[in-house]
Amino acid sequence: MTTEKPREYCGLCGITGGDSVLEQVHLGIHSLQHRGQEAAGVMAVVGGVPCLHKAAGLVDETFSTIPPFWKRGEISRAIAHVRYSTAGSSSVTNAQPLMANVAGQLIGVAHNGTICNARTLRTELQDSGSIFQTTTDTELVLHLMARSLKRHNGDLWSALEEALGRLHGAYCLLLLTKDCLVAVRDPHGFRPLCIGDFDDGSYMVASETIAFNVTGANYLREVEPGEMIIWGPDNQMTSRRFAAPGPLAQCIFEHVYFARPGSYVFGDSVYEVRKALGRRLAQEAPVEADVVIPMPDSGLYAGLGYAEEAKIPFDLGLSRNHYVGRTFIDPGITSRRKLVMRKLQPIPEAIRGKRICLIEDSIVRGSTSRARIGTLREAGAKEIHMRVTCPPHRFGCYFGIDFPEREKLLANKVALQDLAQVLHLDSLVYLSQEGMLACVKAHPPEAYCCACFDGHYPVEPELMDAPPLDIAKSAL
Repeated sequence: MTTEKPREYCGLCGITGGDSVLEQVHLGIHSLQHRGQEAAGVMAVVGGVPCLHKAAGLVDETFSTIPPFWKRGEISRAIAHVRYSTAGSSSVTNAQPLMANVAGQLIGVAHNGTICNARTLRTELQDSGSIFQTTTDTELVLHLMARSLKRHNGDLWSALEEALGRLHGAYCLLLLTKDCLVAVRDPHGFRPLCIGDFDDGSYMVASETIAFNVTGANYLREVEPGEMIIWGPDNQMTSRRFAAPGPLAQCIFEHVYFARPGSYVFGDSVYEVRKALGRRLAQEAPVEADVVIPMPDSGLYAGLGYAEEAKIPFDLGLSRNHYVGRTFIDPGITSRRKLVMRKLQPIPEAIRGKRICLIEDSIVRGSTSRARIGTLREAGAKEIHMRVTCPPHRFGCYFGIDFPEREKLLANKVALQDLAQVLHLDSLVYLSQEGMLACVKAHPPEAYCCACFDGHYPVEPELMDAPPLDIAKSAL
């Protein structure tokens, strides 16, 4: 069994207490479908017994096949997960939550992020007799807990604290037993994790606040970096600090692309940040154009901001098929190209004969952008000037986003001044890193991870299994 590349970009949702746990966790995780479309899973305490159900596919497909006895039993708490993975790791076995018997207690775990030293830990555990059932880094948490339990007289959460001390990298975790729900966020706070409550005294934890909007939960606060929160049998919320907060390294790409516009992430409205990115881009990279057209959907609000600032008409020249998933997180390049053509259809009446300012959130490998630009040319665009709401991606991500190794990133394969020609554009300008960081207000610029742009990794390379590679010198 080969070990999966430890890149997981996922969504988490948990509920404890209340009369409609299964319905609420379904609504919550469905609102996070954009964070993973390959598999979904739910673990619930049904009649006092932890039960697990997971499947390949979308949330509604998974929940539609839940065993009928779940709906007849009393459900006291649940956690749910949506997942995407890199190529070669899409087995349902790797879908989450994972559930295991640890010293006689059934415990489940769901994870968003990447454990950077997963390979080292896995080898250590296997050498000492551990047998792994999956190829994900998430399973490490259960094995490390099991190893620590005896030293802590069977106290699961003290064992978890010790296990977390071995992990380096990005992790938000939800854990579930028959009596407890636990939420954990790594000391750097790479990924978002928020707490809400309901008027009946029940609680919700989710990757984004959009899950609170759709379920009627009230936003309370974020899980703090280095914090473990435990909801016990009485459903009271208890906070434990398992590590001192490290230097904050919140992923700026949550705002640029991944999070939904209706969410608050790291204290800022995603909607407001994206409009601000567009306005700043118009200031840094003006253009003579007849119309501003965004790439649906993540370029939409930045496009509005650009058009408002530049005083250029805004229009929608690409119609999105909402029954096709996100092309960025499709693992195969060939299938990604096909998805692009199925996903976006040009509207010739909005494009033909016009000078277009095309707003894109990012360019990673370049294959998606080339396909989209080609459809605009075929629809009769006179000129296409692309403006990108973040800097060029030149470095791989080791903290939970599937940016590939450096040699596969377009900005490393082609000189910046040649990118427009390679992509068949009349001009191309990226937003500066300073300009991008000026658009977030809740934290200072140094509180965000920009490693995929500048190569400054918050975790020391010697603590990572996959240190950054040298920039590739090959051309297309």
